[in-house]
Amino acid sequence: MHGNGVASPISVRTGPRHPLSSIPRSPFVRAAHASHLVIGVADPLFPCAKLSKVRAVVAAAMEVSKAPSSSGLANRQPSKEVLETWRNANAVCFDVDSTVCLDEGIDELADFCGAGQAVAEWTTKAMTGSVPFEEALAARISLIKPSLSQVEDCLERRPPRISPGIADLIKTLKANNTEVFLVSGGFRQMIKPVAFGLGIPTENIIANQLLFGSSGEYVGFDPTEPTSRSGGKAVAVQQIRQDHGYSTLVMIGDGATDLEARQPGGADLFICYAGVQMREAVAAKADWTVFEFQELISELS
Repeated sequence: MHGNGVASPISVRTGPRHPLSSIPRSPFVRAAHASHLVIGVADPLFPCAKLSKVRAVVAAAMEVSKAPSSSGLANRQPSKEVLETWRNANAVCFDVDSTVCLDEGIDELADFCGAGQAVAEWTTKAMTGSVPFEEALAARISLIKPSLSQVEDCLERRPPRISPGIADLIKTLKANNTEVFLVSGGFRQMIKPVAFGLGIPTENIIANQLLFGSSGEYVGFDPTEPTSRSGGKAVAVQQIRQDHGYSTLVMIGDGATDLEARQPGGADLFICYAGVQMREAVAAKADWTVFEFQELISELS
């Protein structure tokens, strides 16, 4: 990190981070030529010393092609009403894992701590809605039990990889005076660097919280956070809307917990981002399914 608060140029990796083959990837994602990225950070202060060493939030040089016509999704082309809602949104809430970021943060942490395979299986269950989210969360974190130093080391050695186009989309939304929130079933400690790199204030993060003892040992997670349980994202989005008085709010994500936010008093629109993970049951129920964030940017121009 330079003294002016701007991250140093960093090489973008196109190969896999680790052999966690149990997590299915979208067939529409393929590696592209590596490039360099410079990310400006909005705040020179970081919440802990080791996190301050994270020079940037890494963007993967990936190309995401649009879904083939054989996909059979009727919502690939948005209706006039959907477009109107999207363009008039006061706020947009983004899921983080497999949406803003290419990876599932908890799977990355699990792999770093040596529990990758077992945790990835629970993540799949949680994202497809086959088990209650609170059950999957408790099972996964009990398998990892990460210490504070492990979390910090994981972030330092494996900076989160940002999905292609998300930085431009957030920049466009901000230019349109649309507020951006990150609503995640992941952990704040791992999401803060992402928000930091994208210029999203920490108060706009709704996520779970890992708890540590006086020596940095893992002691649990905060069960009072709304996103620690099924239906939690709906509660979080409703609370955001109520607190700020937004008339129009949009939720963007890839999983069943994101779809839950689309209900009266919550999100007016659910956009399924399938550029990383294609969850057909979720995509089929979305108001609009996209495979590239550029699709959303184009409709704001």
